[in-house]
Amino acid sequence: MSNSPSSEVDIIIAGGGTSGLVVASRLSEADPSLSILVLEAGPPTHDDLAHIQPARYLSHLLPDSKTVRFYEGKKTEELAGRGVVVPCGQCLGGGSSVNFTVYARPAASDFDDWENVYGNSGWGSKDLIPLLQKSETYQAEGSADTHGYSGPLKVSYGGLFTNVGQQFLEVAARYDAKRSLMEDPNGLFKCNAYGRWQKYISADDGRRSDVPHNYIYNRNFTKLEILTGYIVKRVVFEGNRAVGVEYTPNVRFRPNEKQEIQCVRARKLVLLSAGAFGSPAILERSGIGSPDVLKKFGIGPLVDLPGVGENYQDHQVVFTPYLVKDEAETLDGIVRGDPEEVDKWNAQWLKDGSGLMAHNGIDAAGKLRPFPEELELIGPEFRKRWETYYKDALDKPAIWCGTVSEYVGNPSTVPKRKYVTIGCYVQYPASTGYVHITSTDDVSAAPDFDPGFLRRAEDLVLLRWGYKHGRELARRMPLYCGEYLPDHPQFRDSSQASCSAEGQSVAVDAPPLQYTAEDDKAIDDHTRRAVQTSWHSLGTCAMRPREQDGVVDAKLNVYGVTGLKVADMSIAPGNVCANTYSTALVIGEKAAIIIMEELGISGAHTA
Repeated sequence: MSNSPSSEVDIIIAGGGTSGLVVASRLSEADPSLSILVLEAGPPTHDDLAHIQPARYLSHLLPDSKTVRFYEGKKTEELAGRGVVVPCGQCLGGGSSVNFTVYARPAASDFDDWENVYGNSGWGSKDLIPLLQKSETYQAEGSADTHGYSGPLKVSYGGLFTNVGQQFLEVAARYDAKRSLMEDPNGLFKCNAYGRWQKYISADDGRRSDVPHNYIYNRNFTKLEILTGYIVKRVVFEGNRAVGVEYTPNVRFRPNEKQEIQCVRARKLVLLSAGAFGSPAILERSGIGSPDVLKKFGIGPLVDLPGVGENYQDHQVVFTPYLVKDEAETLDGIVRGDPEEVDKWNAQWLKDGSGLMAHNGIDAAGKLRPFPEELELIGPEFRKRWETYYKDALDKPAIWCGTVSEYVGNPSTVPKRKYVTIGCYVQYPASTGYVHITSTDDVSAAPDFDPGFLRRAEDLVLLRWGYKHGRELARRMPLYCGEYLPDHPQFRDSSQASCSAEGQSVAVDAPPLQYTAEDDKAIDDHTRRAVQTSWHSLGTCAMRPREQDGVVDAKLNVYGVTGLKVADMSIAPGNVCANTYSTALVIGEKAAIIIMEELGISGAHTA
């Protein structure tokens, strides 16, 4: 680690998030003589409790957070005049250091689509499953043939099996018996069942399994420099070859440092790994993108590449909170900072790494595909999407539905008590958006960003079904005692579906609530007001053919130039039915192999 930058190195990595740090670590292992500079916009994270204690993750989403950058989307009619705010990790480790620690892996067919639908040789499941295995040491139950047992990241169930998670699974197994339970909900080849959910948390010490602490920190990489608090402005070219970058201090973290441009040269490669927002912005400021965008800011076009910043995707989610009894095991007290709760669970964590501090509140969930009768309930708006995308891909779920043992949001805005949230998110949204720069020189300027949420009716009706289904599971849990009314649809009092803050659980075999067309509209109106990001941004530098708005090829090379690659979630050509951490890891592992092969470095193997 260094804060005295070199003027020339072999490889520059713009962005110290999940994928970028995996590349830096693997290259440094394979060739210790290779000089690498990582430029990260945010602060370091070493041994900071906010990063290593899993239960503190919501602190990163508070308005005064110093570990994420907030991007606000356009206000749209589809969102009832709102603009969705998308937080992205801005600290060393990126999303790996601030995410919910949810262990979720794509369907095998997602990666096969990357290869077969989008033409990216070497990116199918047979090539990428070994890289999933390479990254992990699996400590939970599950399919031994798809998990890894000697990688840097520990995967377990966390420090406690909460009574909330247990009740959710018990209810799901009886109420939704057609789906039943499965031992491993992240085995890659099957879905449409519920299971105990795994976490990127070590069973050994209860710490978050992030990239910096497991791939970088405490490693003797003498030729690896990491500069935190600096933003890459643009790539420097000689002709069409990338030879370096310009970067500047991030005023958020270096307010007293002179705001001037510095330059560093790369002898071998420039790698962009600044995420779905950062990487396309660097490309556009470098003259690579749509001429219509570049022209607005007087940027001379180097490469006409209209796909830059397009194809933005995220998993649209609605978090619906329910009131639960005092005996529910939730994170609410920790998140609120109640001294008694924090001290109790912190002491247990320090003692043996167990308890709620070694937890994310997510013990149980399912990746669900609708049955024929449920397709009828969802409605005709989803039928074509089902027939053309889901029907024959039996490992692709339509929606994720699970419990979060806490109120998901700012705890200061709700009464002090215990909550359980049912989260539902669309696994493959039909809606897409874009993100583009708004300034040539101001690297911190808010982008022109439209996430495109709910632009397609297919996504809206899926979330309507998710609300109904999740509510039936919640109201059958013995811990349930009502809805938190401000975060539910506004049904008429006369409706059978009306909500109550003084409810009590019903029998598992009780009939489901019946919703009228007016009730459905109330759910849709609520969804437009409540839908938000899952923090799973991707696709804005898509690995697709150039004529299909592609930005990089299967070797991650940016079209039209040499010496420049992209490796982060922005390269995803299509979505994945999972929280994106596991996929970002795979992209980093695959990028390291590609780079080692091109540089002739031994050790370019998959496992």
